[in-house]
Amino acid sequence: MIPLFGGISISFFWTDIMIWGLLACIVIWAKIVGRSAQVKAQWHRVFESNTAMIAAIVLMVYFTIALLDSVQIHIAGANTQPGSFLDILLSHLIAATERTYSAPFALTEFNKSTKLSASGEVEQVYLPLQHIHAQASIMLQSVKGFGLGLVISAVLICAHCLYLASRQQSSFKDMVVAVWQKQTKLPWRTAYFTITLITIIMAWLFVLSFSFHVLGTDKVGIDVFYETLKSIRTGVLIGVLTTLVMLPIALTLGITAGLFRGWVDDVIQYIYTTLNSIPGVLLIAAAVLVMQVMINNHPSWMNSTAERADLRLLFLVLILGVTSWTGLCRLLRAETLKISQMEFVVAARAFGVSRAKVISRHILPNVMHIVLISVVLDFSSLVLAEAVLSYVGVGVDPTMNSWGNMINQARLEMARDPMVWWSLFSAFVFMFILVLAANLFSDRVQTVLNPREANN
Repeated sequence: MIPLFGGISISFFWTDIMIWGLLACIVIWAKIVGRSAQVKAQWHRVFESNTAMIAAIVLMVYFTIALLDSVQIHIAGANTQPGSFLDILLSHLIAATERTYSAPFALTEFNKSTKLSASGEVEQVYLPLQHIHAQASIMLQSVKGFGLGLVISAVLICAHCLYLASRQQSSFKDMVVAVWQKQTKLPWRTAYFTITLITIIMAWLFVLSFSFHVLGTDKVGIDVFYETLKSIRTGVLIGVLTTLVMLPIALTLGITAGLFRGWVDDVIQYIYTTLNSIPGVLLIAAAVLVMQVMINNHPSWMNSTAERADLRLLFLVLILGVTSWTGLCRLLRAETLKISQMEFVVAARAFGVSRAKVISRHILPNVMHIVLISVVLDFSSLVLAEAVLSYVGVGVDPTMNSWGNMINQARLEMARDPMVWWSLFSAFVFMFILVLAANLFSDRVQTVLNPREANN
């Protein structure tokens, strides 16, 4: 626990440490590759596409929400459980827990309840919701939300324009004109429209959430908008951290098999062929069940339900990472076999350069485009994998917010009459936007970084 000020301290779960550590590594990597003019030009080409720019901004919004939910804040003397920055921002939704289901923007509960009337008769009525402001005007709240969104987006855009103007040594006015007339190398006008649209939508939902349950409530009365935002962390962490576990295994085994050949290549091929022959869902389910038994037998490892859920998430990330490296390993082996026959590698080995230096100076830089393309492509499939595994009951802890758990709970709600559709709808929309943005961005990365695609 790290003390800050005024009795406030912060702490991190294991997955929090991993995601912040990964962010630090990405920043350092960006600083290093930024020194190479060629690499810089390649990434510049990625963002020259309007679609890629929009997708990148959407992904950035999701990652920002995930990071806001990845720091645990403790307040000395408080009677509440530690929460994240996101929990503090949405504290009004945590306190606004109703009795049961309610539809989006509803003023009463979704189901009728038994009530004793003044005349002593039992009657079935729709009870009013306890934590909404029935007198609040949706129109007035919407105007406030739009205004707040416009102000925030204007501040962000002006700050970025000032930054661009200082970098290019021009005036603020000239930079605004250049952006508006599309005279910049990157499509900043598209980026600013995207930022404005996202900010207005988020501000509109946030302002309305003080007076209404904008996406309804679930079976136990928890606000679905809060649940959906909290689920972003789980989806992003599964997609990102699994890559962190998978990458070293795939890189080490793939390059080793391609460079050393012989019995080393045979052994590695045998391992990933055997692993691929086992049905993935069954292998993951078996590993998750073993992990679940281990956690149940060692309750002293966790001090709270949240720590238990985080530990299960960590084990799920490790299991997915250990079982999903084979595809990238196969690609890296094939590419290393090809590169190792090229003249510059043969010449380096003829001059007595060690294998470690050949890997670091010649093999690794020439397979990085495959690594980057695979990482971006695998992200969306891992987000969907979490939803599928949680749906079949072998995913994250049931107490943890995740889109998979929301979809799993909605399974029975969809079968009832009248149907409760808003939990499934909310999880589907937020997950769809994330996966679509990741796929669009990965398509652009593949087009620019893949030599075959670039030559076509």
